[in-house]
Amino acid sequence: MVLDDLGTSLRSSLDALQGKTRLDEDDVEGIVKEIQRSLLSADVDVSLVMELSDSIETRALEEEPPGGTTARDHVLKIVYEEMVALVGDSTALPLEPQTILLAGLQGSGKTTSAAKMAWWFSTKGLRPAVIQTDTFRPGAYDQAEQMAERAEVDFYGDPDADDPVEIAREGMAATADADVRIVDTAGRHALEDDLIAEIEDIERAVDPDRSLLVLDAAIGQGAKDQARQFEKSIGIDGVVITKLDGTAKGGGALTAVNETGSSIAFLGTGETVQDVERFEPSGFISRLLGMGDLKQLSERVERAMQEAGEEEDDWDPEQLLQGEFTLKDMKKQMDAMNRMGPLDQVMDMIPGMGGGMMDQLPDDAMDVTQDRMRSFERIMDSMTEAELENPRVVGQSRTERIARGSGTDEETVRQLLEQHSMMERTIEQFQGMGDGDIQRMMKKMGGGGGGLGDMMGGGKGPFG
Repeated sequence: MVLDDLGTSLRSSLDALQGKTRLDEDDVEGIVKEIQRSLLSADVDVSLVMELSDSIETRALEEEPPGGTTARDHVLKIVYEEMVALVGDSTALPLEPQTILLAGLQGSGKTTSAAKMAWWFSTKGLRPAVIQTDTFRPGAYDQAEQMAERAEVDFYGDPDADDPVEIAREGMAATADADVRIVDTAGRHALEDDLIAEIEDIERAVDPDRSLLVLDAAIGQGAKDQARQFEKSIGIDGVVITKLDGTAKGGGALTAVNETGSSIAFLGTGETVQDVERFEPSGFISRLLGMGDLKQLSERVERAMQEAGEEEDDWDPEQLLQGEFTLKDMKKQMDAMNRMGPLDQVMDMIPGMGGGMMDQLPDDAMDVTQDRMRSFERIMDSMTEAELENPRVVGQSRTERIARGSGTDEETVRQLLEQHSMMERTIEQFQGMGDGDIQRMMKKMGGGGGGLGDMMGGGKGPFG
């Protein structure tokens, strides 16, 4: 996740307060220095670091912790609130008809972001269109057309034209029926005068409701100059951060937000058009500090169900309390998890599963987990309908056949069967109970009692 190193460092700093019930000046001074070091290491601008740390220090010294609140939790709350205030609110990009202009340097991810944003708006019931005006970069038109096709949204561009301003005008007319029009502009390798002049002309031609600055998460101190120049030229209403699935520090994005007086609008979290999130400050900072993000998690679950072509009531937890829990049921759960995205991102959204707990796992732990799930899927694909419906019929000879057919080994087949048995036993404990017990059941399935944690590790430690 973007700023993951920052999140790890901040959490480590706060852990120094573990066990304390009161704060003195030395405690506060120490924690503030650690926070400053964390922010500077993440490429956040120095002046912004000082402003943020001063606010945290003042509040930590002057505010009285509520009764029963530990010193760590008190400072955590202050850090959370100050960082949420820093990154802005979630109203920068309302869900309504609008024209959006994208600005940024070449390679920042504008074209990909345009398609991702269009896809996101389409999932919310609006009709979007992408207008490609980049005549500078070879292949820009083809890339934009392909991305729009993957996103299944309207597209306008003219590969034979050489006037980006005229393309923008014609595109606005051609997409008049669209609710949301996203205008992608050309970037350069630096802030050349011709780039600024061109985007100013396009801005006048399309008269956007909002102009968004697209920044690569790897941007460092240069973000301040970029943000200042684009803000001066066209005015920036929000920032789109791209390539958050990498190892970039990401502090420059926070600097850009502060410099333009705007907020983050979207986050790009992967390579496909579906790998995008509308920015929610509280959830983003919660994940950064290891506190989870249940709202974003629920949205991913909903999206996974839609992609599976299932109605909401097709996968009802109450149905698990009636009849037997088969391998088919287990496979549905695994398919839904796969559609939710990389497991490390999903785990970050679960309170108590991200943050410090994730920091303690080996670097390749999530890869091991995903490999394990893929092995389970191959095994189930090699089973007959009768075996999927009644795993108890799988004896030694069938285990050997399934292992050969799936390209795995007999031990992995047995681990899958054991995992199914644990989940089945957990569900049986709740059979016959009423509606009020459903949430308890699902909570237990998410913990160590035959749920996700055991699926990842097969009951033999964290990861098998």
